[in-house]
Amino acid sequence: MAHKKAEIPEKLCATCQRPFAWRKKWEKNWEEVKYCSKRCASQRNDVAARHGKSR
Repeated sequence: MAHKKAEIPEKLCATCQRPFAWRKKWEKNWEEVKYCSKRCASQRNDVAARHGKSR
């Protein structure tokens, strides 16, 4: 019998708009997590500039 995962919360990445799932390392600050990866976090300024937004 295959192991079924519990319902894992998901969010949309603020940079790439792709869904990403909760991870154990984000357990204590899940509410603050905005990006799916370090790459997206480092590209956040590029996306904001393209859309005419400032921080």
